[in-house]
Amino acid sequence: MAVGAGVVWAIVMAIAVYATRIRPDPHDEKVGLRLILWGGVAFPTVVLAGLLVYGLGMMWTLREPGEGLRIDVSGEQFWWRVTYRPQDGAAVASANEVRLPVGERVEFALTAPDVIHAFWIPSLGGKVDMIPGRENRLVLKAEKPGVYRGVCAEFCGASHALMAFDVVAMEKDAFEAWLKDQARPAAQAPEQARGAELFLRNGCGACHTVSGTEARGVVGPDLTRFGERATVGAGLMPNTPDNVARFIRETGTLKPRAKMPAYGALKPDELQAIAGYLGSLK
Repeated sequence: MAVGAGVVWAIVMAIAVYATRIRPDPHDEKVGLRLILWGGVAFPTVVLAGLLVYGLGMMWTLREPGEGLRIDVSGEQFWWRVTYRPQDGAAVASANEVRLPVGERVEFALTAPDVIHAFWIPSLGGKVDMIPGRENRLVLKAEKPGVYRGVCAEFCGASHALMAFDVVAMEKDAFEAWLKDQARPAAQAPEQARGAELFLRNGCGACHTVSGTEARGVVGPDLTRFGERATVGAGLMPNTPDNVARFIRETGTLKPRAKMPAYGALKPDELQAIAGYLGSLK
C-alpha cells in the first residue's frame, strides 16, 4: 500500500513540475484530453483495483483461527469486561486490561450489551465494531513483549474518550504462569480487613466480584486482581491509593454518565481503607 501510494505521488509531482517548470506554456487540446483519459481514468482505475485486490487478499489472514487461547471482550459504558478462555482450563474473568502471549495468534470474541463500541489496539491490528446482539471476531498476534494501548474507537457516550485499556504482551511461559495464577482467589492482606468490611457494607459487592468473598456482582468490573492493574477507571489515571479513593468519591465528575454512583458521603479514612483493600487484591 505504501509503495503504491509513493509511486502515485511521484508521478503526480513529476507532472506538476513538468507543467509548471519545464513546459509552462499552453498544451494542445488533444494532449490534455489524453492526459485526462489515461492519467485521470485508466491509471487510477488500474492502480486502485490492484491495491483493492491486494487488500482483500490480506483479509483472509485476519479470519484464520487462533492457536488455542480465546479472549471474550465486552465493551460496556464505559469499561471493558474481559474473560480468558484457554483450551485446557477454566475461564478467568478480568476487566480493563488484556494480556497476550507473544508469538501466538489469539482470537477475540467481541460483543456489547448496551451501545456500539469499537475494539482497537492500533499497534497490533485494525479496529472491529462491538455491536449489541452480534459477536464479531478478531485474531491478533503480538510479535514482541511490551505494553500497548487499546481504545474504544466508536463514540459510545459521554465518557467515550475516557475508555481505554492496557495490552500487556508477555513471553508465553510467563503468560501461562500468570493465567494459571489468575484462577485462584485473590489474596487479602490481614491488615486490610477494615477495608474489606467497608467494601461489602457499602454495597460494592452488589456490582463487583472479588473471588473468594461475598462480593459476586456482575454489573461492574471484576475486581479480583484489581491491585495488579496499572490504571483506575479503564485507563483514566494511574492505580494509586489516592486515585482509587478519588474515583470512588467523585465517579460522576471523573467519568460522566458512568453507572457507578459516587460515594462522596464516605469519610476520608473510610475511602482510604477501601482503596487500600482494593490495592491489596493481587
